[in-house]
Amino acid sequence: MSSISRRAFVASAAAAGAALGLDGPLEIIPSANAKDLASKGFAKFKVGDWNVTTIFDGIWEKAHDPAFIKNATVEETTAALKAAGLSGENVPITFTVTVAEKGGQIIMFDSGTGGGQAGGPKAGLLQKQNLAAAGIDATKISKILVTHYHGDHIFGLMAKDTNAQIFPNAEIVVPEAEHKYWTAPDLIEKLPEARKGLARRIQATLPTWKNVKTVADGVELLPGIKSVNTNGHTPGHIAYEISSGNAKLIVTGDLTNIPALFVKNPGWHAAFDADAALAEKNRKAIFERAVAEGAILTGYHWGMPGAGTIKKDGNGYALVPVSAT
Repeated sequence: MSSISRRAFVASAAAAGAALGLDGPLEIIPSANAKDLASKGFAKFKVGDWNVTTIFDGIWEKAHDPAFIKNATVEETTAALKAAGLSGENVPITFTVTVAEKGGQIIMFDSGTGGGQAGGPKAGLLQKQNLAAAGIDATKISKILVTHYHGDHIFGLMAKDTNAQIFPNAEIVVPEAEHKYWTAPDLIEKLPEARKGLARRIQATLPTWKNVKTVADGVELLPGIKSVNTNGHTPGHIAYEISSGNAKLIVTGDLTNIPALFVKNPGWHAAFDADAALAEKNRKAIFERAVAEGAILTGYHWGMPGAGTIKKDGNGYALVPVSAT
């Protein structure tokens, strides 16, 4: 196992307050080998008896946009990125899929961008190369647990031109409330034009597949895995909690976007959140729980290794990356 450095870059309380709205000193804890893991395409670590792999699916280098964070300026966003050791030239939104294996079962959480169907030209590495590089046989994945129905999470389930299933041998578990929202017959006419295409594609695929199963909040799906209500980002967004003895992992999906912005500032509201206030409430609740329980979290937009523990940091939080190979 390689060791992740916990050296911290510390900003003054004044700078932190001005740039990020935090009361105390800001502690940035970088992952020492994040670039190496992204280049390799995957990272591996243990959670009790579970073998966990996070798989890099690429990056969207999003141009700065005043509308991206509803209650923070572009200047504050750029300052937060730079404080975390990033260039600040753009918003680097990465895509990272979690896979857990135990007792012959291979369980994947979300499905990636579908070879770049979402996320732009630098996305899609999971299907193109990194799933195989991690030693995972796509045909042997037994379950795919979906956190929500945004394209960068579900387009990996379906072929670009035909919508044919990419994982026909897997049981696809989806949030009950999310499925109900996106498959409502009258939804498409209510949506803005930019979102109608996603809804049409969802309605043409997932409701017709016989291997799709809906799951409610707080349900044990199989021994050691249960669903957790984290609505807000979308109407039915859920996380998944994996337990093994005293060890715990929470696959958070889009509970938060990149740590430099939304872990540090859990009160910042991303434009992607359907109900920003509810998203903030559930984000803070999960973070507080993770701090208290010492749980490891994975985040879909956290880069590599894509997983870590949470610690309090002023009015926000810091992500301490896991040790991973």
